[in-house]
Amino acid sequence: MTPSPPEGAAFGVVGLGYVGLPLAAQAAGCGIRVVGFDIDQGVVDGVNAGRSHISDLADDDIGGAVRSGRLEATADMARLAECRAVAICVPTPLSSTRDPDISAILAASRAVAQALVEGQLIVLESTTYPGTTREVVQPLLEEGGLRAGRDFFLCFSPERVDPGNAVWKIGNTPKVIGGVTERCTEVGAAFYSRFVDDMVPVSSAEAAELTKILENAFRAVNIGLVNEMALIAERLGLDIWEVIEAAATKPFGFMKFTPGPGLGGHCLPVDPHYLSWKMRSMDYRTRFIDLASEVNAEMPGFVAGKVREALNRRHRSVRGARILLLGVAYKKDVDDVRESPAMAILELLERDGATVVYHDPHVPEWRPHEGPPLQSEPLDDALFDAVHAVVIVTDHSSFDLRAIFERSRVLVDARNITASIPEAARTARPQRWIVKG
Repeated sequence: MTPSPPEGAAFGVVGLGYVGLPLAAQAAGCGIRVVGFDIDQGVVDGVNAGRSHISDLADDDIGGAVRSGRLEATADMARLAECRAVAICVPTPLSSTRDPDISAILAASRAVAQALVEGQLIVLESTTYPGTTREVVQPLLEEGGLRAGRDFFLCFSPERVDPGNAVWKIGNTPKVIGGVTERCTEVGAAFYSRFVDDMVPVSSAEAAELTKILENAFRAVNIGLVNEMALIAERLGLDIWEVIEAAATKPFGFMKFTPGPGLGGHCLPVDPHYLSWKMRSMDYRTRFIDLASEVNAEMPGFVAGKVREALNRRHRSVRGARILLLGVAYKKDVDDVRESPAMAILELLERDGATVVYHDPHVPEWRPHEGPPLQSEPLDDALFDAVHAVVIVTDHSSFDLRAIFERSRVLVDARNITASIPEAARTARPQRWIVKG
């Protein structure tokens, strides 16, 4: 059964970023009073003013919930004691050595532990390695004497947020959940079913943790495979896009993936490393995952090489060239630049002596390295006249492809989005990575 909160008890969401704020908005929209917690006072003030800092959420989505009294934000972690259920939605990046950095989980868990009251449901949603909920979070929560499964309930439920997806949102995406005890799973599933249509209980927190990593490792490995196929097609002088479209006509046994400039976002380039790190401690090498990571990491260099090749055809060196990146977000129609391949492409081109500028309608300011941030350049005739090469890194829907093709002296299309233009198709190299140059 769902915990029986006192009248007005809230759902606490720790971390109001790409995962936490949509979760809070969904619960509030279903009539649940939500208190969001964040250490960034600017985020807190923005939410309380009805402003959304997440591209998938409109200000109205937040403002309506705030005005109704169903959503508020605070930096006061002591208020966690007001909440009957708490979801931890903090970032879990990789360290500089590509090892898991769970410092935010530790900090959030300690804050929850200090305010823990009997009967609370605690759910970790931050992606992490199998065993984190039971081996790291549970001991911290039990330091005060309360016991998981008896005095409070502890689960792991992986986030399945897909930025930019207009169809699958929190409410209609099936939600996996696993507790440290069977009773914890029952309580967690019952609570989330108040604002999620379809719950998928699994046998343990560890099963839920591994489920999340499997989902993203599956995509990372298949993208790594098709990226390697693109490199093979390059050497064979074949059109990888033609091959993929032909293979995709098979009605069974094939799932279409497409190559690109590399992986980006918080999940795909990061999550499989959590499993690799965990398995190294158990004397096991995750060979498929490690190989896919190596191949995907090579793609920015491949794209930078295509820029050199295209400029060379114009008898122009990369050194001294001015190069425009179109799109620096990690995927189309979002403003998220985390782990974007655009950063590696920029670094490689700058290392060769190029001056790199960018345009992204979703990212007005970008800080790819130390120093002052870069500003998105206006996409006008003056910009095209001022650059020697254009690289399409992100396939934003708002791009005027014909205008980009016609105005670019040299164009490297890493997403194949200009292939629909007849003029582009006629001038494409066999592999279509260089569309014009």
